[in-house]
Amino acid sequence: MSGAAKGKLYLVPAPLDFGCDELAPLQDVMPLGTVHIAARLSRWICENAKSTRAYLKRIDALQPLTVPLQSQQIQELPREVHKKGDHTGSFDARPLLLAATEGHDVGLVSEAGMPAIADPGSSVVRAAHDLGLEVVPLTGPMSLMLALAASGLNGQNFAFGGYLPQTPAERVQRIRELESLALKSGQTQIFIETPYRNAALFQSLLQTLQGNTRLSLSCGLTMHKCWSRSAQVSTWKRDKTQAPLDLPTVFCMGR
Repeated sequence: MSGAAKGKLYLVPAPLDFGCDELAPLQDVMPLGTVHIAARLSRWICENAKSTRAYLKRIDALQPLTVPLQSQQIQELPREVHKKGDHTGSFDARPLLLAATEGHDVGLVSEAGMPAIADPGSSVVRAAHDLGLEVVPLTGPMSLMLALAASGLNGQNFAFGGYLPQTPAERVQRIRELESLALKSGQTQIFIETPYRNAALFQSLLQTLQGNTRLSLSCGLTMHKCWSRSAQVSTWKRDKTQAPLDLPTVFCMGR
């Protein structure tokens, strides 16, 4: 059976409303083609099995699953991958792709957005390539690109910095480093935080950044409450704008 066809690894985006009270109608945020492919898959690699099942229920309501939910085979990435990331090559994900090497298509999904971007999954993609599997990224919402487009900042040269340090002093130092890079090079800096720490990060940005630095916030992207604003820091301070920071937020900074 060594000549048997191998399965594919599909990168399946998820809605951006994970953890929010409001769930966007799936048909409004996910292309129908992506939903159809996801509905026929029965083997998954994910961050969290519970949230993946919840997502599959939403898919099933729009496009019936080929295999019943209770029969779906769902594998979770190890917890240490969530904490430390899996982009360094230290985690061997090849065993997770056994089904694909045996001819079954497998879906990779994160809790929100595109897997392997600002979320775990790169080790699975790398392993798929090493195993000679076809990797197929599907179309769906990506918060980083949506926020960059809405920011009015440089979309030709940008970088994603992930999460900034939680310790106030370290966070201030990192903000100054990113601002210096943005102002000197023109490179837009993109970063995120968990919603319950958004307010602290926002205040730190206002207190640390120069007045002429442009700061953009995009909150609740693709949701009914979607909100975006881009302005110089001096304007943010003057207007005392109240952003809905309880929603998932992407921060962009530049000149």
